[in-house]
Amino acid sequence: MKRSLRTAGRPGRSSGATTAPTVVHLDEKGRLRSPGSSAPVRPDRLAEHLARELRVPAEATDLYVYVHGWQTSPAVAARSATRLLKEARELTSGRPDLYAGLEGGYRPWCVVVCWPSSSLPGPLGYRRIRERAHAMSAPGTGQAAHVLGHLLGYLDTHRTNPGDPAVLRNRNGQYMHLLGHSFGGRFLCEAVQWAAEAPQQPRVLGWSHQADPRRPFTVDSALVFQMAAPRNSFDTMFPKLFATDGRPTAPLQGPLALTHSRWDRATGFWHLRAEGAPGIGHSGVGTAPVPQYSTRMLTTDEPYTRRLLDHRIVNVDAGWRFRGGRANRLSPAGAHSDFLHPESAHLLASLAALSR
Repeated sequence: MKRSLRTAGRPGRSSGATTAPTVVHLDEKGRLRSPGSSAPVRPDRLAEHLARELRVPAEATDLYVYVHGWQTSPAVAARSATRLLKEARELTSGRPDLYAGLEGGYRPWCVVVCWPSSSLPGPLGYRRIRERAHAMSAPGTGQAAHVLGHLLGYLDTHRTNPGDPAVLRNRNGQYMHLLGHSFGGRFLCEAVQWAAEAPQQPRVLGWSHQADPRRPFTVDSALVFQMAAPRNSFDTMFPKLFATDGRPTAPLQGPLALTHSRWDRATGFWHLRAEGAPGIGHSGVGTAPVPQYSTRMLTTDEPYTRRLLDHRIVNVDAGWRFRGGRANRLSPAGAHSDFLHPESAHLLASLAALSR
């Protein structure tokens, strides 16, 4: 059962189940809605609202922010996040040898960000949601990046003190990860860029890329399933996510892993019709300001090594797994939403393990 923003609590230390996610809602302008109301929270009250309503469980080892994609209801979004994290936890418990970094335990907790993503199927519906997603985050018209940036900054600030050995045994405290699907990946990338404007305490990370002491905050890993964005987005839309020679600081310290599948018609055929080219979810990332690495999605018996995932951008070809069942093959979107598999949870858990 999902928790509202108001009722998120701290689980008991003996609990063996994945903590239920906290669900927050954005309106069509990207504004955070008050719990149980359609009234938006004023932009100048966001920090105060989050401090009052959101509680980071002290028991959690890994904090996730999940933003859903096209044609997804809040109930489905919460179930999807819960299923992924439940499967990830079961995998780490059943095969601890594949996740060596998680010896101290893996107790994930998630904030699910919901937004109005429903439309008619087909190119008109796709364009409508694409334009809404852009409007919700565009400077001067939307507040989604502003709201998510505040959320990420709040979670970073309220991570458990790593000096408290009664909570965690690792020296870094709680880890923070981003999860997105489809257009949700756009929101997350824009939010991370926005949040980089507010300086906060940096974190020590396990990846080879060194954290800069001036960093506002760092995200330990990001995973986007079937991103609905042009292939060159990291050059044109999200140029500040990564450190470069001319810009030595950046908020995303861990890797950004993105899955793609040629069976995804939403980011293939429909994206081609709407944007003039296939999207990342169909064909992977095109140009980018940092080096890329490409690999295939592994089975749950194959370990992800640091060599495979310790890169700024990791293109993960999931075409052998994200194919869509019989119903999805008849759907206009194809396998666009066919990402809820154990192999997806395996990739998610491996990113968490290698962040240590």
